[in-house]
Amino acid sequence: MVLPFVPLSITFDDIKYSVDMPQEIKAQGVAESRLELLKGISGSFRPGVLTALMGVSGAGKTTLMDVLAGRKTSGYIEGNITISGYPKKQETFARVSGYCEQNDIHSPNVTVYESLAFSSWLRLPANVDSSTRKMFIDEVMELVELSPLRDALVGLPGVSGLSTEQRKRLTIAVELVANPSIIFMDEPTSGLDARAAAIVMRAIRNTVDTGRTVVCTIHQPSIDIFESFDELFLMKRGGEEIYVGPLGRHSCELIRYFEAVEDVRKIKDGYNPSTWMLEVTSATQEQMTGINFSQVYKNSDLYRRNKNLIKELSTPPEGSSDLSFPTQYSQTFLTQCFACLWKQSLSYWRNPPYTAVKYFYTTVIALLFGTMFWGIGKKRHNQQDLFNAMGSMYSSVLFMGVQNSASVQPVVAVERTVFYRERAAHMYSPLPYALGGCN
Repeated sequence: MVLPFVPLSITFDDIKYSVDMPQEIKAQGVAESRLELLKGISGSFRPGVLTALMGVSGAGKTTLMDVLAGRKTSGYIEGNITISGYPKKQETFARVSGYCEQNDIHSPNVTVYESLAFSSWLRLPANVDSSTRKMFIDEVMELVELSPLRDALVGLPGVSGLSTEQRKRLTIAVELVANPSIIFMDEPTSGLDARAAAIVMRAIRNTVDTGRTVVCTIHQPSIDIFESFDELFLMKRGGEEIYVGPLGRHSCELIRYFEAVEDVRKIKDGYNPSTWMLEVTSATQEQMTGINFSQVYKNSDLYRRNKNLIKELSTPPEGSSDLSFPTQYSQTFLTQCFACLWKQSLSYWRNPPYTAVKYFYTTVIALLFGTMFWGIGKKRHNQQDLFNAMGSMYSSVLFMGVQNSASVQPVVAVERTVFYRERAAHMYSPLPYALGGCN
C-alpha cells in the first residue's frame, strides 16, 4: 500500500474487570462490593491473524474488547496489557488502533469518499501530503470494494442511501484510512443475510492479509463465516476463557480439542462447528456433565503454550522502541477546525428540510420585524424611544436565536452520535467541533 505501517501484536495477561455492585443485587443480600465481569483473562492477538472472539450472551466478549481498546472509562481494570512488548498507553494506542462499532454511525449527508477523506485528514500524520492521502483512500476503497459507491450519499439507516452491508464496509474503511496496526470489530456481520455477510467477511479478510491485527466479536456465524477465521478466543458466561487457539482446516483443531474432553458429545457430519461448540460448553451442559471447561482449558497443553506465547510477545523485539507521538492529536488545532467546518457545512447545506426552514423563517421574521419596527431607529427624542429601539433588537435576536436553535435540533440529534464516535477515535478535541458548527 502507499502508506507503510508497523505490524503490532497485543498481549494481555490476567485481565480482570469489575464494577461497583448494583444496588439491586446488594438488596438481595450479596456482601461483595464489586461485581467481577472478567476473571483473569489471558491471550494474545498477532499481525496477519484473524481472531474470532466468541461466547454466549453475557460472556464478556464486548467487555473484553472494550477493555483492550481503552473504551471502558468506568470500573476497575487489573492485569497487564502490552503492545509489541511495551506497556499499553491509551494516548498512543488510540493513534495506532481502530474500532468498528456494531452500530454503523456516519454523517448521512456526506458521500462515501468524503467520509473517508475526513477520517484520513484528521487521523493520518501531518507529514502525509494530500496527493498521497488521496491515493491511500483510493487503495482502501478498492480493498473493501467501495469504489463503485464513491459518490453515493451515506444516508440514514433504513431510510435512504447505503444498504446495511455497504455501511458495514464503510465503517471498516473509515478505520482503515487511519492506517491502524490493530483493528477491533464488534459483530461486523450482525443483521446481515448470508450474501451480505460473505461480502463483509471478504473485506475483513483482505484487511488481515495486509498484515494487520484484526479481532472480531461474532455471534452465531454460518459455517463459511466461522471458517474464515484463523484463531478462536472462546469465553463462557462469567468472563472466563475456555478455548484460545487455532481453528484448523474445517475447524479440525477446535473439534479435536473438545471431543477429547470426557462426556462431550461428538459433532455430527455437516453440523456447524460454532453452534456445536456453544451447545456443548453451555452452562446447562456444564451442570449436567459436571465439567468446568475453564478449568479443563487451564489444565491443558494449549493453555501452557499460550502462556509461553504471551511471555514471548511481552518482550520487546531487539532494536525496537516504544510507541510515542509528539502531540495528542495527529493534526493541529487549526486543521481540526477547518476539517470540522468543511464536513459540517456539507452536512447542513445538503439537508433540504433544514436549509429551507432556515431561509424561510429568516425571511419571514425579517419582513415581520422590519414592518413592525419600521423607522424606530430614527426616533431618539426621549428615553422611551431608546428603550423601544433596544427592545426591538433584543426581541428580534431572541426570536431568531430560538427559531434557529429549534430548526437545527433534528440535525444535531443525528450528528451527536457521530461526534461521540469520532471523539473516541481521537480525531479532534471538542472545541474545533464546536467552532466548526458555526455556519
